Amino acid sequence: MESKYNLKSPAVKRLMKEAAELREPTEHYHAQPLEDNLFEWHFSVRGPPDSDFDGGVYHGRIVLPPEYPMKPPSIILLTPNGRFEVGKKICLSISGHHPETWQPSWSIRTALIAIIGFMPTKGEGAIGSLDYTPEERRALAKKSVDFCCDACGSCMRSALQALSPDSDLRPVDPQAHRLAQQINFKADSSSSAADSGSSAAAVASSDSESSALAERDTEDSASAEQAESSSSSSSVAPQASSDGPSVPAAPSPRQRRSQNQIQSPRYPAFTASPPAPLPPQDTSHTGSAVLIVLLTLALAALIFRRIYLAHEYKFDYEL
Repeated sequence: MESKYNLKSPAVKRLMKEAAELREPTEHYHAQPLEDNLFEWHFSVRGPPDSDFDGGVYHGRIVLPPEYPMKPPSIILLTPNGRFEVGKKICLSISGHHPETWQPSWSIRTALIAIIGFMPTKGEGAIGSLDYTPEERRALAKKSVDFCCDACGSCMRSALQALSPDSDLRPVDPQAHRLAQQINFKADSSSSAADSGSSAAAVASSDSESSALAERDTEDSASAEQAESSSSSSSVAPQASSDGPSVPAAPSPRQRRSQNQIQSPRYPAFTASPPAPLPPQDTSHTGSAVLIVLLTLALAALIFRRIYLAHEYKFDYEL
């Protein structure tokens, strides 16, 4: 297999190292790549004790991307178990569905321990999750030991080491346990962040409605506090010595403005507006009327004089 891959590739070097570390099966888990594909691993895990999966041994696939360990693997269960769908990529914080929570320090061993730890949890509608009844899960746990994989040839009865009376009921690996706890913590924190986001969205409308009233109250309280501070500052002003008469200190212009703002009402009192002044009379119109009258009289006098002179001339002619 080594001749098929570039041994300088970070992914190939990492997978070769992990394959050597997981070569021998333990009492709780085992994983190895396929003979013809280094980027597809088959694993077997024992069901967690004191749960509905106690006594079961479950088989599955791990498909790793060429960018591993910078990108997470995809995990697929092949044994019916009642917690994860068979033949479908499951949604975990360590799987390919959540690349934002993946850390390059995690490994295939970490993924195996995470699967064991996640099995007793609730599915809650996640991708590839199931919520079977405890009775159905116990029945599937008993049948799981009869499962054999056609691709890798593993049988669950002999895939793991048998438990002995002195065996630990849970896998013992401090580093892997610490990383698995980080995985659980990230899953819990993401769900709590979603809950807090929904609650924040629910109260956003009420906050926006009360913001205007809060600003108005803040303005009133700020003006009142300014007045109180001005009065307190004037009351604690330095006094003259006991030898001479005490002279009150004159307030500063800023204090006088604040006192005037407090003493004056917030809204000015309503006062009746003064009556509008009468428009000035147009004297030019009167003068023109008088001038027209005078001109009319003068014209009438001139016409009367001409008539008079015409009659007088006629009288002289007849004589």
